[in-house]
Amino acid sequence: MKFTEKFYGIKEKNSILCIGLDPDPSLIPPSVLAEKNPILKFCRELVDATSDLVCGYKLNTAFFEASSGFDTMAEVREYINDALITIADAKRGDIGNTARMYAKAFFDNIGFDAITLSPYMGYDAIEPFASYKDKMSFILCLTSNPGSKDFEELLVQENTDTDLSVQPLWKSVARKVNEWNKNDNLGLVVGATKPDALQTIREITNIPLLVPGIGKQGGDIRNIIGYGGIVIPTVSRSIIYASRDKDFAEAARKKTEEFVSMLP
Repeated sequence: MKFTEKFYGIKEKNSILCIGLDPDPSLIPPSVLAEKNPILKFCRELVDATSDLVCGYKLNTAFFEASSGFDTMAEVREYINDALITIADAKRGDIGNTARMYAKAFFDNIGFDAITLSPYMGYDAIEPFASYKDKMSFILCLTSNPGSKDFEELLVQENTDTDLSVQPLWKSVARKVNEWNKNDNLGLVVGATKPDALQTIREITNIPLLVPGIGKQGGDIRNIIGYGGIVIPTVSRSIIYASRDKDFAEAARKKTEEFVSMLP
């Protein structure tokens, strides 16, 4: 089943909200740290408490790689019901032969439905992922972090059908990814702190958008809805660290319900 078909099926039952699992050992409740595998325990309880309210989960691979490793990440992915979407927030982007190994690791071996990628090295770094026609690859376009202006907002010249135009680099990325999207399985990452860009992106392309940066980073979920096509708002820290006590899972559910209530 293609990613888009799976998403629409889940949307009818739950919501379009995606929870980001960023298990930071320094923020995990002390009661969980006593467990043999605290990262696994923490994520499982969050999934148990929220899975009926969301379309899926975005696993920030760095937090797993730095602590309990790929095995735990694979266990968390397996624990999440296959009916829900799982996204590897890996931000990979390397030459073709290396990219093929990354695609195999995340799609074949672990079984993620989608991944985040960097476009910096061009299409040959994206193509191995795009060749998985039932999987989705979200390409970094305009991100939430303050440093995005260092490159993403640089003015560049681009040849259009009519003339030579000067525009921010992120617009060129949106156009290029739209051109690459031959299998209807490429999307864009657009930060929720840049809501004004969403309308411009929708004028360029109607491909799926993954929108992180809601909550702690300052993005408002109410400002990113209503632009047509697939838009997947992602909330991480505001939900998973709603409490650092034993009631963390219950608090996460309540916070998830708050965000879902803001959706149309």
